[in-house]
Amino acid sequence: MRPFAKLLCVLGLLLFSSGRAQDSPPSEYQIKAAFIFQFAKFIEWPREALPGPSLPMVLGILGDIPPGANFQQTFANKSINDHPLLVKEFRQAADVTNCHILFISSSLLNAMQENERREIMENLGRSNVLIIGEAPGFTEAGGMINFVKENNKIRFQINEPAAKKAKLKVSSKLLSLAVPSSR
Repeated sequence: MRPFAKLLCVLGLLLFSSGRAQDSPPSEYQIKAAFIFQFAKFIEWPREALPGPSLPMVLGILGDIPPGANFQQTFANKSINDHPLLVKEFRQAADVTNCHILFISSSLLNAMQENERREIMENLGRSNVLIIGEAPGFTEAGGMINFVKENNKIRFQINEPAAKKAKLKVSSKLLSLAVPSSR
C-alpha cells in the first residue's frame, strides 16, 4: 500500500474509532464515513459554494443507510477547513438542496433504472455538489466518486470530468489512490 493511502486509512480509522470497543472492527459504513471525511479534505470547492469562512459544509445522505451507520454521530463536532460538518438526510432526489457532498446509498441506486440515475447525476452535476455513491456503473452514469469492493477491501473510483463539470477540483493525491472505473 502506498504511504499516502496508509496515512488516509490510519487517520480515518483513528478519527472515527473513538468510543468503540477495541476488539470490534469498524463497520463498512464507518469506513465509508471515514473515507468521505478524507475526500472532503482533498476536494476544492469554488468560492461561491462556501462563501463564508465558518459556514457549514453540508453532507447530504440520500436513501436508506443500514442501522448502526450513524452518520450524524460520526460527523458530530467535525470540520473541514474551518467549516463545521452538518449532516442532512433526504428521502428523494427532488428534496436534495443546499449540500456540498451527497452520498447516495446503494439501496436507492439499486432500485433505480439507469436512465433515472443519469437524470439525477445530470441535475445534481450542474451544482457544486460532490456526488458519492456505491453501485456498479455509478461513475459511468455521472457520479463523481464510487465505492467499490476489491478483495474484501473498500476502494473508490473517481470520475474527474464529472467533478470538473461541477467546478470541483480533485487533488492529484486523491486521484492517485483511486482504482480505475470499469469503462
